[in-house]
Amino acid sequence: MAKKPTKKQAKASSKTNLVERGLTPYRWLRKWLFRLVVIVVVVILGVIGAHSTFNPGDTFYMKSEARRLGGIDHIWVPLEDIAPVMARSVVAAEDANFCLHWGFDVEAIRAALEEGSGRGASTISQQVVKNVYLWQGRNWLRKALEAVMTPLVEMLWSKRRIIEVYLNVAEFDEGVFGIDAAAQHYFGVTPAQLSPLQAARLAAVLPAPKGRSASKPSRLVARRAAAILDGAETIRRDGRARCFED
Repeated sequence: MAKKPTKKQAKASSKTNLVERGLTPYRWLRKWLFRLVVIVVVVILGVIGAHSTFNPGDTFYMKSEARRLGGIDHIWVPLEDIAPVMARSVVAAEDANFCLHWGFDVEAIRAALEEGSGRGASTISQQVVKNVYLWQGRNWLRKALEAVMTPLVEMLWSKRRIIEVYLNVAEFDEGVFGIDAAAQHYFGVTPAQLSPLQAARLAAVLPAPKGRSASKPSRLVARRAAAILDGAETIRRDGRARCFED
């Protein structure tokens, strides 16, 4: 009867087999890391691709707020059931060159760097990636993932889809997510019934939704809404709304 090899002998034999197959521990680790990266990329592509058609569920932030508040107000509504001026208003407020870039507004980034601030540099596409797939807060890992995933969203989704998702996941007040909940909460109307002024005021609260009100606007919100009202009409006239309205 053959003797059972000791643990030491089995370990040595395993190492010998790896060497014979040309797999040193370093090469073996590199091989499996490569496989892991491929799997992660395939999963990310699959999820983003699926969301070009299927609506994403509640975001990490929505779930966190639901736990904190005991619930949130959120109902998904298709872009066809939202007043077109609402989409134009958020583009005018957050990303006037939305139809002209592939996910990153280089001019806005350059201007922000010159001013020494990140204000105005984040596009709607980047915000969608952050809100739907990542987490709140600023750190290098999140920004790196956002930089990788934003072009994928631009590649796999239409501009209309990006706007639709943005309007449905944006926070408009504490516990109020999406344009349907926001229109009802502030004005008691459906998204399709929003007037240009109401749309502009809703867009005006987006940078700081917990500290601003669309129905009882402060002077700052009123001034910002007036500028958005003009901006929404401008991008309609000059064609910068065509990519999500055609």
